[in-house]
Amino acid sequence: MAVSEFCHTAVNTLYLHPLTSEWIPAAVELDQKFLGGLWSADGYQREIDSPNGLLIALSTPDSRFSGETGDLNPVTGSWVGELQNPKCLGSLIGFGALWMILDEAHITLLVVDEAYRGHGLGRSLLIALLEAARHHDMARATLEVRPSNEAAIALYTSFGFKEAGRRKQYYHTPIEDALILWCSGLQSQEFADNLCLWKEELGDRLKQSGWKIEEAGV
Repeated sequence: MAVSEFCHTAVNTLYLHPLTSEWIPAAVELDQKFLGGLWSADGYQREIDSPNGLLIALSTPDSRFSGETGDLNPVTGSWVGELQNPKCLGSLIGFGALWMILDEAHITLLVVDEAYRGHGLGRSLLIALLEAARHHDMARATLEVRPSNEAAIALYTSFGFKEAGRRKQYYHTPIEDALILWCSGLQSQEFADNLCLWKEELGDRLKQSGWKIEEAGV
C-alpha cells in the first residue's frame, strides 16, 4: 500500500506495537531491501525470544480490516480474531530494535520503508525505543550509523546523541566506517520532559498529514 493510498482510506491510524513472530517475513523483507540483509528470519526470532532484546514495529491496518472481525491485542501487539491469519496483517512500514546490557540500551536497527520516509515515522520509532529503555531502567543509549547517512545523524543528534568514536570498516555493501553515538541521562527528569515534548510535537506533525499513531503493548 502506497502512502497516497493509505492517506485516502477511511483508516488513518498507524499502529506501534511489539514485533512478534507473525511479522518476521515482513521484517526480513524490509531488512533485505533497506539494511542489506543484516538479520535472517532465525535472527529475528532469537531477538523476539531474548529477554534482553526488544523489537518495536510500526504498521498500517489492512485495507480490509474491520473492528468487527479483529483487533490488536494491547498486551502482545498481535492481531486477534480474523486478523490472526498473517495474510490479513497490515503492512509493516518500519521497526526498531535494541539490546539491553546492564544499564545500556544498544539500538541495533531502525528502518522505515522508503515510501514512508520524511514524515517523522522514524522519529516515532526512536521515541518508542527510548521510552522502552527508560522503562527498563537503562541509563544511556548507544548506536552505530554510517557517516554518509546524514538524515539519520540529524535525527539522532536532535535527541541528544553525540559522536563518541568510530568503528573502521564496520559496514559492508558498501564498506564504510561507523560513527558511534551515545546519549546519556535517560533516567533524568530533563530527558523525560524532552521525550514528552518530542512526542507531542510529532503528534501535531502527523495530525497535519491526517495520521495518528496508536500504541499497543509498547
